[in-house]
Amino acid sequence: MKRYRHYKRGTAIVLAAFGSVIEQEMYRALVRDVKKRFAEADVFLSFSSRMVLKALNKEQIEYQNLPQVLADVDLMGYKRIVVASINLFPTDEHEVLLKIVEGFNTFSMANIRATRAILHKTKETSLALKGLNDAITQPDQANLYIIHGVPVLDRAGLASVSYAEGLLERLGEQNYTCSLEGAYPWYAVKESLIVRMKQEGVRKVQVVPMLLVSGNHYRKDMVEITEELSEHFEARIVPSQSASERFNLIELESIREIVFGNIADEMAKMGCD
Repeated sequence: MKRYRHYKRGTAIVLAAFGSVIEQEMYRALVRDVKKRFAEADVFLSFSSRMVLKALNKEQIEYQNLPQVLADVDLMGYKRIVVASINLFPTDEHEVLLKIVEGFNTFSMANIRATRAILHKTKETSLALKGLNDAITQPDQANLYIIHGVPVLDRAGLASVSYAEGLLERLGEQNYTCSLEGAYPWYAVKESLIVRMKQEGVRKVQVVPMLLVSGNHYRKDMVEITEELSEHFEARIVPSQSASERFNLIELESIREIVFGNIADEMAKMGCD
């Protein structure tokens, strides 16, 4: 086929992330690590949040969304394209990613494959969450894990969110969970959570943002929740597990290894060595 003669390059990896105005370096660091792990491929980055893209554009910082990056990579002539889902749960953003990849596969001559979301497989998810809990838990301090959540109750991926919540609570007697805007949101359950914590003898609470990067939700919501908890307990946000100022799940080695493994799986299906 004549059109295929223009596809002369090897493999491209497109990291498809939501994006962040204040934590872009987290994603750039991930790009560098993916390049090291997959030296045979060229690595690109896309952001899906239009709010983030517009805000960065005002600062003269240009990123593109996934359709734009895929169009560019297709035009460059890559034979194989792995779209790596940098989404914690297989919910809305991940579903849109899959639809975009499906659409491009209807007309592109490249072999385009999408990876799973990060918390997709039970074993990998369980080990990653247990490792996180082991790393941050203090003997005299409760953990309040706060998941962003999905604002509607009939979306794909909710089983992954529910499993994460259930496992985290089972990993420690003083582990608690809520969401920002999903099931069991803080604004609806905070009174009962605080009563329960007091009944169970909690004196110190550590807020753990279950966010890949600590963007606006961290600076606003997590701080506000911590301040509300401080009226009843000694409360803080969990310290960063790296050299960063704020806690970011994307910096955890267990999370990065899942991303690398997902990419490797799709590359193997394409016949890459």
